[in-house]
Amino acid sequence: MALRTRLPADQGLTTYYANIHRDWCWGDAENDASFDMLAAPLGDSAPGRVLVLGAGAGRLAYDLHMRTAAVLTVALDFNPLLVLIAERVGRGEPLELYEFPLAPRTPDDQAVLRTLATPAAARAGLVHVLGDAHRPPFRHGAFDTVVTPWLVDILPERFDSLCARVNALLAPGGRWLNFGSLSFHDRDPAARYGLAECLAALDENGFSDVAVDEREIPYLCSPASRHARRERVVSWSARKVRDVKKVPRYHALPEWLVRGTEPVPFSDSFRTQAAATRIHAFLMSLIDGRRSLKDMAKLVVEQRLMNADEAEPAIRSFLIKMHDDSRRGSTY
Repeated sequence: MALRTRLPADQGLTTYYANIHRDWCWGDAENDASFDMLAAPLGDSAPGRVLVLGAGAGRLAYDLHMRTAAVLTVALDFNPLLVLIAERVGRGEPLELYEFPLAPRTPDDQAVLRTLATPAAARAGLVHVLGDAHRPPFRHGAFDTVVTPWLVDILPERFDSLCARVNALLAPGGRWLNFGSLSFHDRDPAARYGLAECLAALDENGFSDVAVDEREIPYLCSPASRHARRERVVSWSARKVRDVKKVPRYHALPEWLVRGTEPVPFSDSFRTQAAATRIHAFLMSLIDGRRSLKDMAKLVVEQRLMNADEAEPAIRSFLIKMHDDSRRGSTY
């Protein structure tokens, strides 16, 4: 079961480390702008039971809970560092933590000891959950409002599948509040949604009364770093008007990897990788401190692994990568 959900390859414990300091130390301008974009469609209405999917270091969930009449606010994230910090700081316990700016302004800014703190301890009803947004541990229809901050374009599943998942979490008439960029990077070009395509997917997955807002706000403007930017973000409010028939089950890995009882498929990509690995292994065996690149190319041609025209350029590219990786301290 541990293989049913897994950390994406581009995520790590400190991936969003700068966001911690933004949320709880120097990011008031960005935090307020983010809250204002989400609060605008709420107006004077109470959000009821709120779920924040991908809550990160927790400031937006805290602000929603403290500055609206939310009955319950559940902040879910899969990063234990972010969840534990959000839970501790949110209950009013200041925490000291070093910030390591990406581009320090002065030598003293290489490592800056920050005090993370809230304006006030959170009132009852703010709950932090360590979990996966693909498999949130909640019953269907458990929430009146679902919030997705900076989330929809970084998940490793198609956006229309996420729409169905959010729909299932909402009670009838519930509201989906989204906030962040729309910078999809899926390998499939058809899954790189634009705003118009997102709105069409909302309609197809049981949502209506969609209101869209776009604003430019500050983004990660640390006073200790030379790096800072302004981001043009998109928010929408969408009302659930009908249930979807079936919510797709997310599988982080295929069954032949999870169960281990089915044959490993001999796909075209595996076939290509197998051939490349054999060639790489042969090239590595030729490195003995005496042979030159040209000597190795002749042997590769003799073994009929490559033709004479491609052997030398291919081996040079391979050795350049090995050389660069060795200087970075990584392996091939």
